[in-house]
Amino acid sequence: MDSGRLFYFCPMKQILLFDDPAIRGSLLPFTFTRPVAEIRVGILKISEKWEKISGNPVSFLTQPYLDKKFPRTEGDHLAINAGFLPSKELIQSLKKLDSDEALFLGKIPVAAYIGETEKNLSFFSNKKPVQLDFQPTFIQHTWDIFRFNGEAIRSDFGLLTAGRTSQAITDPHTIVYSPENIFLEEGVKIKAAVLNAEGGPIYLGKNSEVQEGSLIRGPFALGEGSTVNMGAKLRGDTTVGPYSKVGGEISNSVIFGYSNKGHEGFLGNSVIGEWCNLGADTNTSNLKNNYAPVKLWDYTKGGFANTGLQFCGLMMGDHSKCGINTMFNTGTVVGVGANIFGDGFPRNFIPSFSWGGAAGFSTFSFAKFVEAARVVFSRRSKEWDATEQEILEQVFELTRNYRIWDKTT
Repeated sequence: MDSGRLFYFCPMKQILLFDDPAIRGSLLPFTFTRPVAEIRVGILKISEKWEKISGNPVSFLTQPYLDKKFPRTEGDHLAINAGFLPSKELIQSLKKLDSDEALFLGKIPVAAYIGETEKNLSFFSNKKPVQLDFQPTFIQHTWDIFRFNGEAIRSDFGLLTAGRTSQAITDPHTIVYSPENIFLEEGVKIKAAVLNAEGGPIYLGKNSEVQEGSLIRGPFALGEGSTVNMGAKLRGDTTVGPYSKVGGEISNSVIFGYSNKGHEGFLGNSVIGEWCNLGADTNTSNLKNNYAPVKLWDYTKGGFANTGLQFCGLMMGDHSKCGINTMFNTGTVVGVGANIFGDGFPRNFIPSFSWGGAAGFSTFSFAKFVEAARVVFSRRSKEWDATEQEILEQVFELTRNYRIWDKTT
């Protein structure tokens, strides 16, 4: 990662992270409620990576219904495809970019300078195309979030800790391997845990807590204010975002933040959005019995697509919940605001605002959803405001056609 400030080569000093429409569709259900740049992969969100490098806040070119929460600032910008993670090589390519040029990876637009009046990606067609001469890390499918997570943790760890000193681990009963690869922010609490950073770095965010008997193997990141419950087994390439609680066994998964998997049960090769809750003994299958490649629901195709991966678990959108002992089959996609419960395996694609399980689904009414969401927000000292409600109401309408049972009642 280049630690230099990006604005040294960007005279406009503003970065605009844009949603490529094709990529945004492939990242649903997570992009129903956020721009692509607000996806967390590694320790930081994509937007936070670019902010850290540039030294300036970024802005967004996204769906109109998300504009109020994720605005575009005034003025000219260096527009960058939000699916691309910053790297030394990409930054060097951006440094060479002229105002009349546009950077591409094959046919995929990467970056170009954009005027204040330009509101869509048509500006790419008016510029001289320049091709990247290397393969950057690029998030273009939901499964890329966990697939590249270990690599992203390593990169973010260097970005966040360069020139800084970790808080000391003072608990005499905590065992540490490769302490040079472990960084604790201020206020971290650890009791009788094992931290093994031989295979990758371990980052513990401000005021986070690792309780007794926890086993953690890097690469691993724990967000600010989050808790690892007693006896948890956290394998490498895993991120737990801010203000979350986790327990049981987790492997190569990303939890965006404000979500709980606080009890026993396995979560592997999965991505969990914000404001989710997995009930006690919830388990995800991440490997088919016949070891075949996993297929996953693709919103752009309206059907299941082959991921090419042998290991792929659960993709759960924001505000979704499941009851105790829920079993998710290999390659399950859950939309936004769903509530899943009951015995047996529910279907592999669960539309947004679904209510039910293997026995069948009905619609989780928007009024009832908001009632629950207000309570969940208040427990984190957050306010459910009009902007949140407008976004989720729009998502409810956008996903109506997926709730096929509504068409027969």
